[in-house]
Amino acid sequence: MNCLIVDDNKIARTTLKKLISLDPSLVLVSECSNATEAYIKILEQPIDLLFLDIEMPGMTGMELAQSLGQKRPLIIFTTSNRDYAAEAFDLDVIDFITKPVTTVRFLQSVEKAREFRKTKILPADLIEEDFIFIRDSGTVRRLQLDNILYLEAQGDYVKIYVANQFYNIHTTLKSVEEKLPASVFLRVHRSFIINVSKIDTLEGGTLIIHKNLVPVSDAYRAALNKRMQIL
Repeated sequence: MNCLIVDDNKIARTTLKKLISLDPSLVLVSECSNATEAYIKILEQPIDLLFLDIEMPGMTGMELAQSLGQKRPLIIFTTSNRDYAAEAFDLDVIDFITKPVTTVRFLQSVEKAREFRKTKILPADLIEEDFIFIRDSGTVRRLQLDNILYLEAQGDYVKIYVANQFYNIHTTLKSVEEKLPASVFLRVHRSFIINVSKIDTLEGGTLIIHKNLVPVSDAYRAALNKRMQIL
């Protein structure tokens, strides 16, 4: 399995590198000191297993896990704070290890990841469709992905904006993001996902899409710039 370590603590990264070297089935692709750098690496190359710290400056590990959509690898959280355990498992992660990470605990988590890969189809293996189905006022409607401009989370609902109208569906932004192809859509804010091909302009911290203003948070700016391939 191709692995990526994400932790702002150098000692923690060194510990994980030594543990990964104990298992010949694991290949360390890279290590990152922040979640934004990791987000870009995951988009650029295949990562099977992510060893992810939670409390980091800028984008947190939780936010990174939520932002990856169909590109999301299997995730093992490594953190010093036990209080995140319930929230972490709500994200369907493989395991939650409290630091310091011991050899036995590490190998147990890796085995969980290995067994999961044997029995489950990973999101990256799914065939990307060019449409999704949404429930609109009791009617199930087919919606072409290319028609979507952006999506906005509002409480227990998500607004899906298309030209001159929007659909309001009862779901979470995370749930919708998991069904959208990461090659087309990108989270730019805790509450917004955009269709990258629909961007008109970027002015400071604001995108203009079809005359609508969409905020860009600092945590997602580097990933956005990378996807836009700004000259």
